[in-house]
Amino acid sequence: MSNKKRSRKGIESLKKRIEEHNEKLQTAEDNENIELSGYYRKEIDHLEHAKERLEKRIEPKLKRKKRWHI
Repeated sequence: MSNKKRSRKGIESLKKRIEEHNEKLQTAEDNENIELSGYYRKEIDHLEHAKERLEKRIEPKLKRKKRWHI
């Protein structure tokens, strides 16, 4: 399996986990559980950061180089 294909699968997996955590965050906020909702917010932030890293890895090298020189 190529690296791009593996990265795409990873992105899809992270999207699913972010959706699940958003649902759990909503339930925690409905139950007014502040600590748990804070935990899920942090987890969502970490997952989104990891997803962005994988998305950058998929981009062609030329686009990645241009982004850093701007």
